[in-house]
Amino acid sequence: MGKYDDIIDMPHHVSDKHPQMSMHDRAAQFSPFAALTGFEEAVSDTVKEDIEGKNEIGYMHDEEDRLSALYGQGDL
Repeated sequence: MGKYDDIIDMPHHVSDKHPQMSMHDRAAQFSPFAALTGFEEAVSDTVKEDIEGKNEIGYMHDEEDRLSALYGQGDL
């Protein structure tokens, strides 16, 4: 006998009080959130400043150095 044999054939519950969520809204719950909101804009601004010679941090060869300089942190 399987673990869920007693409930496997039961009908799916549908609430009388709460409407079902749309597929679009349900998918949005499980999609990745924008953890780095504004990151692309910050990178674009830094590149623009570097191209225009306004960037004080100079040219960074290592991506980790660029990110550290961009966020003002030490080693990542």
